[in-house]
Amino acid sequence: MSGRIPREFIDELLVRVDIVDLIDSHVPLKKTGNNFVARCPFHAEKTPSFSVNRKKQFFHCFGCGASGNAISFLMDFSHLDFVEAVEDLAGFVGIDVPRESSDYRPKQKKDDLNSLYALMEQVAAFYAEQLRTSDEGKKAVEYLKNRGVSGDCAGDFMLGYAPDEWKALASRFDQKLLLDAGLLVTKESGQPYDRFRGRIMFPIRDKRARIIGFGGRVLDDSLPKYLNSPETSLFHKGKEVYGLYELLKKIAKPQRILIVEGYMDVVALSQFGIDYAVATLGTATSQAHLDLLFRFSSELVLCFDGDRAGQVAAWRAIASIFPSLKGGRQVRIMLLPQHHDPDSLVREEGLDAFVERVQTAQILSDYFFEHFTKDLKLSEMEGRSNLKGEAETYLKQLPIGALREMMFEKLSNLAKQHILDNEAILAYKKEVQAHRIKSGRPSLPSFIMALLLQNPKLIEIVEQKEIDWNYLEFEGIEKFKSILQMIADIRPTNYGALLEAYRDHTDEVVVKKLASLNLLIPDEGVEAEFCDALNRLLTQAKEAVLARLLDKDKTSGLDAQEKELLRKMLTAKILVPNNRNL
Repeated sequence: MSGRIPREFIDELLVRVDIVDLIDSHVPLKKTGNNFVARCPFHAEKTPSFSVNRKKQFFHCFGCGASGNAISFLMDFSHLDFVEAVEDLAGFVGIDVPRESSDYRPKQKKDDLNSLYALMEQVAAFYAEQLRTSDEGKKAVEYLKNRGVSGDCAGDFMLGYAPDEWKALASRFDQKLLLDAGLLVTKESGQPYDRFRGRIMFPIRDKRARIIGFGGRVLDDSLPKYLNSPETSLFHKGKEVYGLYELLKKIAKPQRILIVEGYMDVVALSQFGIDYAVATLGTATSQAHLDLLFRFSSELVLCFDGDRAGQVAAWRAIASIFPSLKGGRQVRIMLLPQHHDPDSLVREEGLDAFVERVQTAQILSDYFFEHFTKDLKLSEMEGRSNLKGEAETYLKQLPIGALREMMFEKLSNLAKQHILDNEAILAYKKEVQAHRIKSGRPSLPSFIMALLLQNPKLIEIVEQKEIDWNYLEFEGIEKFKSILQMIADIRPTNYGALLEAYRDHTDEVVVKKLASLNLLIPDEGVEAEFCDALNRLLTQAKEAVLARLLDKDKTSGLDAQEKELLRKMLTAKILVPNNRNL
């Protein structure tokens, strides 16, 4: 990357694009009143709940909650990262993406990255040629045939063979690029040698078909059985999975994705017609893996060996799973019989039986509670106490919503109503109640914020009032002032542009929720409604401060600063809503 994309360009881009035209080019829209609607592209539904607003330059699904601006839509719909989405959006309106110059030298220039991608393609082609033509490669071909892998399947995954030589690559390609790509290792003496030798090679491709790394498997039982590329500027194994490109090439929107442990499992399952498997790259399943895969399917099935190591790996994944379980997402746990991996099991049982295992794999909630309860004596107080201490740690990671509530209820029922002490119950109920209030009818401050977010030009009315915030008190006032300041600072043309300023901001979720509220106010009545609501809020907030000061004056007395504030408020006749001196 030769520089950051200027913020001014992103703002200009969001002004140039019409989100209705953009989304309509991907999902046909139908005009209904002031909005355009369609069946949501992000979840299955029978009646349209996906709404696009041209004035706000904003989309929102009332079914699954997906929402955002034009950039967000491209990121979610086309599975792009932020930069890719900006580049696609710029292409949509026919302009080039500029780059800022910077005072520091980037770790990797764009030209360098392109050279690395080109090298990886050349190395993959070299490995593929070695598999087809070399004497050593014939042994690898025989191994693959014994595993039931056809020539077509090997071609689909670009399988190859790394010669059992120390400098097969070093003698053919640029050594500096090979080192940068992690394909060479340097001895203590400084002499480089090939990282992969005598192994079947599995190119790892990103979703844009670029080769970012390799995995290599030995032909016998020597160790390490699998060897992966190290971390490089192209390859981050904690964020990538093997087989995702091949999966999406065959199934753009898979019903479910099966997560297995090895490269050969993915290839062998594909050979049997199971084209929806991917493998983690020698690491435990992480939240980054899950969030990546949930972009393509709402159901993930984690497949583990049935031995002790597999059970440990399955439980280790739980900590990563819970924070990712937003609405509509589902995870199942599939433990295989002893001494089987997916490859051997599908051969022994056949395709239909294996697919049935995938479809009927244990749902996460059942697996979770079974794990805790199988060794605990819940009839004893100590058993219930242990369940409370261990299980709550995981459940608190769940996003607030129906699943979290039901999991806590089941936990309580398992412990026969003794597991959660009164303080924990009250705290959880308060949290759920607060969430329900936010999800329902908005408070007066929230109503005003929603109006302002949906119509940013109303900030001029707020500024005209010259409000002194020292005289005001109401719940959420700091958040209220923060959003006001953001709008005043950036002066967005519409909500779509404002939302971009909140991308990855701590308030992004709150802002999206407020902006998606249907306030049922006609365009011609928005300004009057806003003025009336703002005046009522100011009056209530001032009355709250005055009441608190007067009450404290009668009971414990006021300090000097509080006395001065009370004097000013009484003198200024603060209860007149439109007083510009406040």
